[in-house]
This record gives sequence, C-alpha cells and structure tokens, in this order.
Amino acid sequence: MTKLCTIVGMGPGVSFSVAKRFAKEGFTIAMIARNTDNLRKFANELKNSGFDAHSFVADVSNFDELSNTFDTIKNKLGDTDILVYNVSIYREASPTQLSAETSVEDFKANVAGALVAIQKVVPQMKKKGEGTIFITGGGQGLEPYHVLSSLAIGKSAIRSMCFSLHQELKPEGIKVATVTINGQVSPNTKFAPDLICEEFWKLYQIPLNDCPREVIYE
Repeated sequence: MTKLCTIVGMGPGVSFSVAKRFAKEGFTIAMIARNTDNLRKFANELKNSGFDAHSFVADVSNFDELSNTFDTIKNKLGDTDILVYNVSIYREASPTQLSAETSVEDFKANVAGALVAIQKVVPQMKKKGEGTIFITGGGQGLEPYHVLSSLAIGKSAIRSMCFSLHQELKPEGIKVATVTINGQVSPNTKFAPDLICEEFWKLYQIPLNDCPREVIYE
C-alpha cells in the first residue's frame, strides 16, 4: 500500500521540494495550506509529473478547521505515515514593539498548529507502531535576532516541543526530528529548497534508534 506524506504549510519553497522528493519515492502527497489557488497549482504540477497529490485548504491557526481537515484526509486517503510541519509567520518587530495579542496569534501558526496536527496523526502511528514526524526549524531558534522576535519565539518553542516529542514517541516506534535551517532559504544557493529537502529524505532513511532529534542545516 502506498504511504501517505502529509505536509502542513505548503508553499513554493521547502514544502514543495519536500513534496516532490517524497512523491518521487512513491508517496502519496497530501498538502495543507490557506491559499486555494496556490494549492491547486502545486497539485496540478505534481499530477502532471505523474505523482499522486491532493490539496486541502485550512488555516493552521484555526484549530477546529485544521483538525477537521486531518479527519478529511484520513477518510479520503488513509493514515498519515509522514507528517511534515513547515509553517512560520515572518514579522519584523522587536520585543518592545510586539504586542502580546500579535505574539499569541503568530504562536498559533508557528507552534500550536503543529501540536494540533501531531495529535491528529499520533494515534494512527501508535496503532501501527511506526511513523515519522518532521518539523522545520530555523536559525532564530538557535540565536534570535531582536527584529524577528515573534519568529524567534516560535522557532525556539517548536524546537523544544520537537525534542520533547522525540523523547516521548521514540519508544512507540515513532521518529520525530527537526531540520533546523540556519540561513535564508533561496534558490541557487546552499540554502536552495531542492538541497534542503534532501535532509528530510536522509532523516527518513535513518533507522529509528539512530535518528537524531535535530539536524542543523547551515
């Protein structure tokens, strides 16, 4: 049976490269994002290349909507074997300029949405005794820059959450790891999406007991 890779936060960069990489390996791809037109474009490109791809519209900061979307994916495509969470809100604001309300709203997408997604797929993975959860991290979680304070808060928090999940779920046969991208994603550079996606594939191939909780790509 074909395995299912569900990607939350589908966009033209790392997410789409990861989708193409795993599709080439025979995975069915389920893509979640807010923009219907972009999702349709990504799905059509994958389908035109002969891959099995499906798009689902949801706002990750709307937890009920995101949860219902995962129910739809399960009913239509089956259990998620690989979950990739690649969402971040880019906002320029130093801590003294960042309102508490804005910080909370950004946190919903940067971190809490991942928690919702993970809790929707973990029961399926536990039942099978296997599964993979990948979270995209960032250099702001290692060394914050004050102008990107909200993103730094989110990347620090999701890194910590990933480490906790790695510890919790490894005994259940579930691989959890973060690819921390310590640089600016950009085509035709070392940080090109088509290069970064290889780190996800390499991690997937590593046996559970040998898999690190983090790879820092820099």
